[in-house]
Amino acid sequence: MIAQARRRRFKNKIVLAVNTGDRPGWIHFAAPTATGADLIAYLAGHRPPARARNIPAAVRRPPGRAAAGSLERLCRPHRLSRGDLAPMTAATHPRPLRLGFPVKVMGRPDLKSNDTRRWQQSPHLKTSLEHVDAILDYLVRIGVDMYRMSSDLAPYATHPDMPQFHGMVAESDADLAALGAKARGLDMRLSFHPSQFVLLNSPDPALTAKSIWDLASQAEMLDRMGMGPEAVLVTHVGGVYDDREASRARWIDGYNQCPEPVRRRLVLENDDIRFSAADVLWIHDRCGVPLIFDYQHFWCLNPEGLALRPTVERFVESWPQGVRPKIHFSSPRTEMREIKRKVADKDGAGTPARGVVKAASRVKTVLLPPVWTGHADFVNPFEFATFMRDVAGLDFDVMLEAKTKDLALLRLRSDLLRYAPDVAARFGARPGDAGAAEGDAAPDDDLKAFGKQ
Repeated sequence: MIAQARRRRFKNKIVLAVNTGDRPGWIHFAAPTATGADLIAYLAGHRPPARARNIPAAVRRPPGRAAAGSLERLCRPHRLSRGDLAPMTAATHPRPLRLGFPVKVMGRPDLKSNDTRRWQQSPHLKTSLEHVDAILDYLVRIGVDMYRMSSDLAPYATHPDMPQFHGMVAESDADLAALGAKARGLDMRLSFHPSQFVLLNSPDPALTAKSIWDLASQAEMLDRMGMGPEAVLVTHVGGVYDDREASRARWIDGYNQCPEPVRRRLVLENDDIRFSAADVLWIHDRCGVPLIFDYQHFWCLNPEGLALRPTVERFVESWPQGVRPKIHFSSPRTEMREIKRKVADKDGAGTPARGVVKAASRVKTVLLPPVWTGHADFVNPFEFATFMRDVAGLDFDVMLEAKTKDLALLRLRSDLLRYAPDVAARFGARPGDAGAAEGDAAPDDDLKAFGKQ
C-alpha cells in the first residue's frame, strides 16, 4: 500500500517498499511503477555491483531456505558476466524494443557529449560525466532509453605520453557509480564504440597492445558504473593488410589477449568495405564473440550473397541467452555530392559544374553521384519498416546511425506511427507519444530549430 501510494508522487520512478514482519528470515517487497517498465527484467538486469558485499545477518535467509523474493538474492555479491541473467523471452518479458542514437545531441546543441578541452586545460572524465548526466535528463524528456557514449569520454586517459591522465578513471569511481545508478534506474542502455584506431588485428604488436588498453579503459568505466551485460563495446575487425584470412585469424589472437572485462563486453560488427557479415560469422564460430548486425553495411558488402533474414538470425543467436542483442540501422545518402576539383587544361566533358568558373580560378565545384556507404541525415521509414517486418519474431534493440542523431530518431518514431503502426508498437510507441520532444514539441518543431542553427 505504501509503494502504491508513493507511485503517484514519483511517476518516473520505481518505488520499492520492504518489510520483514510477515515471515521470519524473509524480506517481502512490492515494487509498482508508473513507467511501464518490466520489473522482473529490471531487477534481474540491475543488481548492485560486486562491492555491495555486506548484507546484514538479519536479512539473510535461514540455511536451506529458497531465496526467491529475498533481498539476499537481489543484493548478493556477483561478478558481472555474459549470460548471468535468467533467460528472458519476448513471451515472458515483453519489454518494448529500444531505439537509440550515438554521441552528439543535435536537438540540443548546448548539451556536450564529453569534455573537449585540450590537454593544457586539464580535461577530466568527471566533467564528461556531468555532460552525460545532462544528456540522460534530455533522453528521459524525449522518451529515448538507449545511448552510445563518446569514445573520448575520458580524455587522454590512454595517451602514452601523458601519464598525468592515466589515473582519471579510478579517480572518477564515485562519479561513475552515481551515473551508472542513474542510468540503471532509468533502464537506459549505454554503450561505447571505440574509434577506428582501435585495431585488434594489427600486424604491429605495439598497436594491438595500445588498442587493448583503450578497450580496457572503456570496459573499466562500464564496470565502475555497474552496468549489466547489455552495455557493450562495439568494434570492427580492422585492416586487411593484403591478407584477409591472416587478418581475420589475427583478430582472434588479439581478442584472446584482451583481459576478461574486455572480452565480457566486446562485440564485433560487420563493416562496409573490408569484412562482411560472412567474415565476422567466421570469427564468431572460432572464438564466440557476439555480433552486431549493421543493415547498411550488409548491403554494401555481401560478396557471399547471404540472405538477409537467416543472417540476422545468426547474428542474434550469437548473443548470450538473457542478453538482448543490438543492431545498427541507417539509410544511405542519395543526394549529389559537391566535390572541389582543380581545373584542368581540358575540362572534363559531361561533368556538371556548379556556377561559373572564373578565368583565373584553378578550382571548380562538381556534382557527383552518391557513395552508398555514406549515412543519410534521416532514416527512410519505409526501408526500416520493411526490414523490421522481414525479421519479425526476432528481438533486438536498434541503434540508429543517421547524421541528425536524436532528430532522426524522433522523426522515425513519428513516421512509423503514421506509416507502420505495427512496427511502432514493437518499440512501445503509441499515437499519443508521436514526436514528444522537450515537453509537447513535435519533431517538426525540433527540425525547424535545427535548420536555424
